[in-house]
Amino acid sequence: MQNKVKLRTLSVVLLAILLFVPTFSITTYARDIKNLDEIELCTGGMPFGVKISSPGLTVVKFNATKGKNASSAYLAGLREGDIITHVNGVRVTTIESFIKEIDKAGANTIKLVARRNGKELTFNVKPKYSRDDGRYKTGIFIKDSTAGIGTVTFIDPETGSFGGLGHAISDTSSGKPTVFTQGAVMDVKINGVIKGTVGTPGELKGAFSSKRTGKLLKNCNAGVFGVLSNDSNYKTSEKIKICPKNEINEGEAYIKCTLNSGGIGTYKVKIYDIDTSNSGVKNFKIKVTDKKLLELSGGIVQGMSGSPVIQNGKLVGAVTHVLINDPTTGYGIFIENMLKEI
Repeated sequence: MQNKVKLRTLSVVLLAILLFVPTFSITTYARDIKNLDEIELCTGGMPFGVKISSPGLTVVKFNATKGKNASSAYLAGLREGDIITHVNGVRVTTIESFIKEIDKAGANTIKLVARRNGKELTFNVKPKYSRDDGRYKTGIFIKDSTAGIGTVTFIDPETGSFGGLGHAISDTSSGKPTVFTQGAVMDVKINGVIKGTVGTPGELKGAFSSKRTGKLLKNCNAGVFGVLSNDSNYKTSEKIKICPKNEINEGEAYIKCTLNSGGIGTYKVKIYDIDTSNSGVKNFKIKVTDKKLLELSGGIVQGMSGSPVIQNGKLVGAVTHVLINDPTTGYGIFIENMLKEI
């Protein structure tokens, strides 16, 4: 059994986030990675917050799928992970705009347009009257944005671009990378950690500040990528060279992550089961051996995804997954695989 070291989710339903649309792409900040020996990156280990807005309203769950109280939207064919874009021909991008159109329709059948796996689908939904709320409802829970916490893996000091997580922010239903239209990187403070136990992954707990520290530009299987603002503190981070995957050895290494407000910590781990032919995100295994980290978190927890892995003074990659039946063990991704995506 295994599980992603997930982006730490802060909320199921959030209000719309007002961000400007970036007028540039991640390629503006990319560098040629053919000569890995010439690249030096600042190591991460600091937490970061992410707020992203999707191109519509994502269906999170239904109030019921069977019986007399079954959701009318579910009965019409909508499913978790569908992204609703229109109600009766009106574009909806916030929860408020969706509720407004449902209230306007009353008892009349509603035409919902949603996207599923890249295809546009239409559903005719007959709302049900709720005596408790005194209004007609479709029986679905939706979200118009996502927020969470992860760990920065690296920052390119020449461009200000960064990579983190080591895996995608994914839709819970489809497992595919979440599509977003706008994304912000926020300053965040870690204020606690829930220890991982066998069968139950732990997690970092934190709070966003009002400071926006960058823009998120790409979300893919190898992680999230973006650019940090000039006033970010990454320039104080350690700058080291890249370790090509064919130079990684089984044995001692260390990871950098933040478990409390005391700052970035360095913790011993062991690398093993290296698979240099793997182009995905599970390229090697990591065993936490550091007594202090085991005492603080029980091993690898949600929110630590993206923690840089360092061996022999070079950046090897990032933590990506934890084994559910053994929180002291997880997977890592090669830094090469992350850099290819940027």
